[in-house]
Amino acid sequence: MPENMANVVDVTASPQFEDLLKKTGKSLTVVHFLAPWAPQCAQMNDVLAELAKEHSQATFVKLEAEAVPEVSEKYEISSVPTFLFFKSGEVIDRLDGAHAPELSKKVQKLASGAGGPVGTGDSPKEDLNERLKRLINAAPCMLFMKGSPQEPRCGFSRQIVQILKDNSVQYSSFDILSDEEVRQGLKTYSNWPTYPQVYANGDLVGGLDIIKELVESGELDNTLPKAVTLEHRLKSLINKSSVMLFMKGNKEAAKCGFSRQILEIMNSVGVDYDTFDILQDEEVRQGLKTYSNWPTYPQLYVKGELIGGLDIVKELKESGELASVLKGE
Repeated sequence: MPENMANVVDVTASPQFEDLLKKTGKSLTVVHFLAPWAPQCAQMNDVLAELAKEHSQATFVKLEAEAVPEVSEKYEISSVPTFLFFKSGEVIDRLDGAHAPELSKKVQKLASGAGGPVGTGDSPKEDLNERLKRLINAAPCMLFMKGSPQEPRCGFSRQIVQILKDNSVQYSSFDILSDEEVRQGLKTYSNWPTYPQVYANGDLVGGLDIIKELVESGELDNTLPKAVTLEHRLKSLINKSSVMLFMKGNKEAAKCGFSRQILEIMNSVGVDYDTFDILQDEEVRQGLKTYSNWPTYPQLYVKGELIGGLDIVKELKESGELASVLKGE
């Protein structure tokens, strides 16, 4: 893709990461700790690409948290997405979660000399409109509110957060109390004089009363994007590759005897497969047992269907059927 810019870097190993921090020195480095299965990480990668265009002097790093555990553990990364901001090899700020407006704000603040020259006449107004447009489109569903979802600072905001939570809506938020320019500008931009305000795919949906009406009419589900349920996440993981092995550890380093044995058998067949380390994700580890009604690990899936654990894989190997099963024949 043409957007593969020089200041956006994929890091896949700890030494590469350390070298990068040395090379970037005093300029800002923004590191996105991500997971390929998380849709909110993909969404934030898009935000990162836009920020990289605006801030060419900063470096933006994409790092798969589970693939480079030494770095993730060193900086105490416990969830994705998480963003760390570095200068001179030191962490100067941190942002946990998919908060696109907050990420933009932090990059703007920390990237020294980031602001371009402001022209005369109407250009400051145009700049504000561009900024509002970017904020509104920062996530498929954006809530402009007083405070944050964790700490709403007015009754209307508290009510709308509860409604979105009750209906499993996936959204990002912006605290209008933190930015008077956005607070006043958005009223004019959208011709809507009060807060909170909810946007879907860049279009204004409305405030609390409208959201309540959508709930009562049953239309909210079709208007706002749903949060990813555990079941949906498990289904995505199982279908990530045509052959998926859920195990303790990974292809390079099994962390239990059963996982080690199944790797040896799989490698002897010569069929491509992917692995998922259940030790890295307790939600997946427990959820998959219930989802597939299979209480132990490792678990092998082919084209989204459970084949079984080590004993079944051994039996298939002994009967000569394993290769054809793995190929989905």
